[in-house]
Amino acid sequence: MAYKLSPSALSLMKDCPRCFWLHHNKEKKRPDSIFPSLPSGMDSILKKHFDKFMEKGKLPPELVGNKECKGCKLFDDVELLRVWRSNFKGIVVKDKNENVLHGAIDNLLMKGKKLIVLDYKTRGFPLKEDTHLHYQNQIDIYNFLLRENGYETEDYAFLLFYYPKEVLETGEVIFNTHLKKMKIDVKNAKNIWKKAIKLLNDPCPKKHEHSECEWCNWEE
Repeated sequence: MAYKLSPSALSLMKDCPRCFWLHHNKEKKRPDSIFPSLPSGMDSILKKHFDKFMEKGKLPPELVGNKECKGCKLFDDVELLRVWRSNFKGIVVKDKNENVLHGAIDNLLMKGKKLIVLDYKTRGFPLKEDTHLHYQNQIDIYNFLLRENGYETEDYAFLLFYYPKEVLETGEVIFNTHLKKMKIDVKNAKNIWKKAIKLLNDPCPKKHEHSECEWCNWEE
C-alpha cells in the first residue's frame, strides 16, 4: 500500500503514532477540531499582499528594511508558485514504492540561484523563546521537497509572524511583525518521512500506558 503524506500528517505522527497509523490504515480519523478562521484568512490576504510587491520587483515593508533579507527578492515564477501553494498539488516527492510526500508553501525568496522558504504565521500574542521551534519539522520538510526536486536552497528559512498590536480609532487593527531566521536540516525531514512509512507498514502501535491522547482512550 502506498501512502500520501504531508507536514500536517507527519505532525500527527509526532503527536500520537497510534492515531497516525489508524488514520492512514483503518480510516479511523480523529474528529475534526474547531480551526480558527483568522489564520486562514490572513494567509490568503498575505499572499495577495506579497504578490503585489513581487509584480513590482520589490520586497514588502515587513522585509525591505531587515538586514537578513539583504540581496533577496521574491520568487517570481507565478505559475510554479501557484502549483506549489496548492494544497491539492504542492511540491511533491515520490519514493520507489510510490509513497508520496507533498507540501504547500506560502512563499519563497531568492538569493542568487538559491531559494529561501518564507512561511507566514498569525498569532494572538508576541513570540515566546521557543515558539519558532514548533515549526522546525515543517520548514525542514519544505526544504527537503525543494532539494529533491532539483532546487538549491539556503541552509536557513524564514518564519514571518504577525500578531495584533492595537486598534486605531478608525477601527483598523494594526499588527506587529517578527521575522525569525531558522537553520534547516533536510536530513531531519528525510528521517521523519522514512520513520512514518516504516511505522505505517508495521503493526498498529500500542497505546502508551500513560498516553494523554483522548482519541486513543475513546477508541480503546
